[in-house]
Amino acid sequence: MNKIRLPIKFNNSHITFFVIAVVTFWIKTYAAYQIEFNLGIDNNLQRFLLLINPLSSALFFFGIALLFKKRVKLVMIITNFLLSFLLYANIAYYRFFNDFITVPVIMQTKTNAGQLGESALSLMSPFDIFYFTDLFILIALALTVFKNVTVPNRKSFKIVLLFAITTFLFNLGLAEKDRPQLLTRSFDRNYLVKYLGTYNFTIYDVVQNVKSSSQRALADSSDITDVENYRKANYASPNPDYFGKAKGMNVIYISMESFQTFMIDYKMPDGREVTPFLNSLAHDGNTFYFDNFYHQTGQGKTSDAEFLMENSLYPMSQGAVFVNKAQNTYHAMPSILKGQGYSSAVFHGNYKTFWNRNVIYKAFGYDQFFDAEYYNMTDENTKNYGMKDKPFFQESIPLLESLKQPFYTKFISLSNHFPFEMDPEDTDFPAGDYGDTVVDQYFQSAHYMDQAFEQFFNDLKANGMYDNTVIVMYGDHYGISENHNEAMAKVLGVDEITPSTNAKLQRVPLFIHVPGVKGGVQHQIGGQADVRPTVLHLLGIDTKDYMEFGSDLLSPQHRNWALFRNGDFVSSDVIQIKGKCYSNDTGELVENAEECKDTSEKVNTELQMSDEIVYKDLLRFYKPEGYTPINPNDYEYLGPKGKVTKTTEND
Repeated sequence: MNKIRLPIKFNNSHITFFVIAVVTFWIKTYAAYQIEFNLGIDNNLQRFLLLINPLSSALFFFGIALLFKKRVKLVMIITNFLLSFLLYANIAYYRFFNDFITVPVIMQTKTNAGQLGESALSLMSPFDIFYFTDLFILIALALTVFKNVTVPNRKSFKIVLLFAITTFLFNLGLAEKDRPQLLTRSFDRNYLVKYLGTYNFTIYDVVQNVKSSSQRALADSSDITDVENYRKANYASPNPDYFGKAKGMNVIYISMESFQTFMIDYKMPDGREVTPFLNSLAHDGNTFYFDNFYHQTGQGKTSDAEFLMENSLYPMSQGAVFVNKAQNTYHAMPSILKGQGYSSAVFHGNYKTFWNRNVIYKAFGYDQFFDAEYYNMTDENTKNYGMKDKPFFQESIPLLESLKQPFYTKFISLSNHFPFEMDPEDTDFPAGDYGDTVVDQYFQSAHYMDQAFEQFFNDLKANGMYDNTVIVMYGDHYGISENHNEAMAKVLGVDEITPSTNAKLQRVPLFIHVPGVKGGVQHQIGGQADVRPTVLHLLGIDTKDYMEFGSDLLSPQHRNWALFRNGDFVSSDVIQIKGKCYSNDTGELVENAEECKDTSEKVNTELQMSDEIVYKDLLRFYKPEGYTPINPNDYEYLGPKGKVTKTTEND
């Protein structure tokens, strides 16, 4: 019998194999968008864009394989693996951070490698194998049906490339129609992924990082003029009732890991308070407790919080300043107070290279860095991220007592870290019962941290430091992500976590205790950038000449809004989330709210101004009046066998 010959044989056509690779990958990616990402799809155009945006990337990357002729199958399989790995990495990252991976984040992973295992594993599921199903299909087909394929020619590649470019331009044109200036004025990666897809976003991110690397080289002293003018026009002068009330006192900052405001005064079903010590501080009348205070961190999380608190500048939109801009010039709290005769030190129960701290702390002007090498890092004393809080604070007291006074110090707690699992011997506090392991464990972890803080305060009182020390305690970033909203609705006793409720869940506690000064609960809205001018004014140091974007929380001129790194914000009247405007009081959507528009413009301007300073390293061209510049090369953190060495003679 004569065989019928088709123009292109199904079982050996490279084009058929290519089409199968593209279509299965396209379907898989779209399914991941729907299952894993909360991108805020609002209309049919956005739904259509979400459907088509993986196509241009698939056509382009799989199309490159057509150039490899006899190795076309192997290159397509490798391409699928790499793109699938990128997609899955974004899925796992998004499950906790509600964000997407950028090039700087990858650099951070290298810096923090080896200490992220427990958190990463907790974000994975056996069902995630689905995201590699198309890879297995391609391998099976390559070994059976498509064992021998025709050799592609360059014409095939040119046609596919033209189709990929056309699809992308069509995609971009529709995206720009729905979101004008998408690529030039977007602070939110959710927008970019929603309109362009994860793979095109990655290309955009690489381009942006190359661009940012060149910004510093092209900057000059004239670039800071606009920032300086903006700063002077938006300066909040100190409150005369509080200015200088803490002059000459020691300063202790305490970073409260992953601690959110909803925990203050929260009681378990049996009536037990989760954080009785912090609750007592909030209501003792001798401590300023800010209950409308928001974290403003980006991808750098804890390190971003440190950067905000000590520099009153906003973190980078992608990656972390600690990793990517550690060589910049800064006018940070330690260097400012050095001019007032203060010594400075950081206490941290992890190793000094984590978050590149051993490098950037020199740029901040820290005299000493007491890292894990100074502590008894036994198995019983440590968790995945370092030392447990109770032994950490206990062992820190002798180190603190060794410092020359007045001092400026920072303590970074660790125990209340995702996924919040506690060793049984460390707590007898009940877990929550909300059907979510992470949320349930959060109550135990927070209670343990609260006990550690109470112990530390008692030790400060015992050694006499408490009565001459300003203590600033702040939540660094959220602990419970949107991935746990179902359980959080039960925790808060609401039907669902609405966008406005989620925005308010970004509140973190801020406590400022000043000996001899009455405090109380403060309801004004603020953010982490506001803390530095507040504390410096309490110490009697006017910040009018410093390039900072915070607003003194105790000033009568304090503004009524706090921004988020993605360009959203919370004000006393409205909340902007993903471009939508909500009432702060009711949480209902507000149509055509002019105040949202006005504040949004201020927020975008402020973020752009801060980015100018950070990306272009503009502070190297500016010296505040009365400030003595430091040289980071003068510092070396040598560990317990050799204290920090200053190479300059005048100290």
